[in-house]
Amino acid sequence: MGIVGFDFGTTNSVMSIISGERCIPILDEGFPHPSVVSYRGGEIVVGREAKKQLASATAGVIGNTVKSPKTMLGQASVMIDGNRHSPKILVRDVVSHVMAHARSDRIAKRSGEDFSRAVVTIPVDMNGARRRELREACRMAGLSVYQFIHEPLAALYGHLRGLPDFAAEFNRLNRELVLVFDWGGGTLDLTLCRVTDGMLVQVVNDGCSDVGGDVIDDMLVNEIERRALARRGIVSEVRRQVGAVARLREEAERAKIALSSKDVYSVLVLDYFHSEAGDVDLEYRLTREELEHIVSAKVSHAISRIEAMLREAYVEPSSIELCLATGGMVSMPLIQERLHEIFGARRVRISERGNTIISEGAAWIAHDRARLMLAKNVEVVVSRSAHFPVIRAGTLMPREGEVQQLPEPLTLYCCDPTDGVAKFQLAAPKRTGRNVQVTDERNLLGLLAVTVDARQPPLLERLLLDVAIDENLILSATASSTIAGKSDSLELHNLEFGLNVGGEPSTDGAQKLENEQSKARRRDSVGAIQVRSNIAARANDLRSVPGEVLYKSNPYYFDLRNSPPREQDFEKTIYQPCSACRKVYCECAALRAQTTAGTTPHRQGKV
Repeated sequence: MGIVGFDFGTTNSVMSIISGERCIPILDEGFPHPSVVSYRGGEIVVGREAKKQLASATAGVIGNTVKSPKTMLGQASVMIDGNRHSPKILVRDVVSHVMAHARSDRIAKRSGEDFSRAVVTIPVDMNGARRRELREACRMAGLSVYQFIHEPLAALYGHLRGLPDFAAEFNRLNRELVLVFDWGGGTLDLTLCRVTDGMLVQVVNDGCSDVGGDVIDDMLVNEIERRALARRGIVSEVRRQVGAVARLREEAERAKIALSSKDVYSVLVLDYFHSEAGDVDLEYRLTREELEHIVSAKVSHAISRIEAMLREAYVEPSSIELCLATGGMVSMPLIQERLHEIFGARRVRISERGNTIISEGAAWIAHDRARLMLAKNVEVVVSRSAHFPVIRAGTLMPREGEVQQLPEPLTLYCCDPTDGVAKFQLAAPKRTGRNVQVTDERNLLGLLAVTVDARQPPLLERLLLDVAIDENLILSATASSTIAGKSDSLELHNLEFGLNVGGEPSTDGAQKLENEQSKARRRDSVGAIQVRSNIAARANDLRSVPGEVLYKSNPYYFDLRNSPPREQDFEKTIYQPCSACRKVYCECAALRAQTTAGTTPHRQGKV
């Protein structure tokens, strides 16, 4: 049996299969399955039937119905109708429903798929705890997660792979930048990619959930009701029929779709109000201009995230060769107009399969056996702001049941134990690939602080750093000190990846730890506060020790006949406390010179 693609979305979920050279999404009456589950006593209702009970488009618990259980992963429990439920159980029930429908589908039956293994898509900002719980919930439903993949990356691959001239388009985009703008019901995900010699490589990711399409749907529902009442002169609170808001929400969704191609849509919900409101029906003619006014602030916020991400990557909009817009929101003319303003109409592609393109991309990735690889080096910052590569770009990412880790912990040394803490900074270059330049900037991924013995001389205490990436694409790092016997650990999920689409890549050297120290220095931002790294890659690297610290344990190092390095000699002079006032960089000598000679003092060295 093959591996299918599964987009378990915040708003909707869909599975896709590859049949011959066609990708087929398994839909429910032409639409994806709503990610909604309802508990009526002992009965579990999932999907479209459960969605009909919703009075709000916002994710969460409404009575005995739960919308978007994916957003609740990571919580200990969820209270539903007076009973506590595990979010994993909620997710399991939705996944089980989608799998059962897929297995009963006529086309799927002919394909022979059993839907037991899938490449599953995740938002770019989904943290480690939620990824682990999603994998476990899928396992409880009988679905093995073969590989996780970021949703925008899957959407881009699905778009390219679905083109009749896939190879020609891929070659055309070689060395070019591509932006994926994925605005769905629950999240806005952005990924800036570069197409490089048979790979789709993520340059930078961004994601948020405060401008999802569901939020806009709720805004639209509230505004339509308010304006309908205002036209009838009703300003007081009115009562609504049971289930009326859910029916209005469905009408609002239709209006949002219809107004992408027409100027006016008549919203009509029968028996919406109780009789004291007079006419019990809700009727309102919503114009495209009104719709755009209602959502304009959210659209501006979403567009501002594109601009901020491009500034962070030092990329001009004119450098983007293709902007792929996917998701239910991008059919709105206002959003398309804003994208055209930034990138130009020629370079913007609005996906016509926005509701299914992510699952289609996951299915193609599974079918083509495209391998996920690390896009950027993971480095540890050592003394003098040099960067030691721990895991190299190009390392194959683990799939189900696999772990990518160092053969043994990396050995480092504390070159300045003065404050009793060894500071491990994990960083990644902004540049993708293995050939990082000495002037390339780095992004800080995370910081570890390990207690060391402050009484020991520099470079004596040995430090161990162990790094691994698991099947959930989570990097775990643990640092420990051998003399003090202390440790610290962290998890990172904000990694960027590359997708090899040219077949099974060679792994020769890709997973080996590079033992040579990079001489790269970061180009520090003006005004930024920097943590000075106090770890070294070698036990005999005296140049890594700050001058004032080394002077205490080895004053002969600074004998002029030994030609001490200028940087360390400067540190020894500047940071060594004054013997008179015990202050660093004092003015005692200058003040005495003023008293005896009557001259204007200026900053001097030590007494």
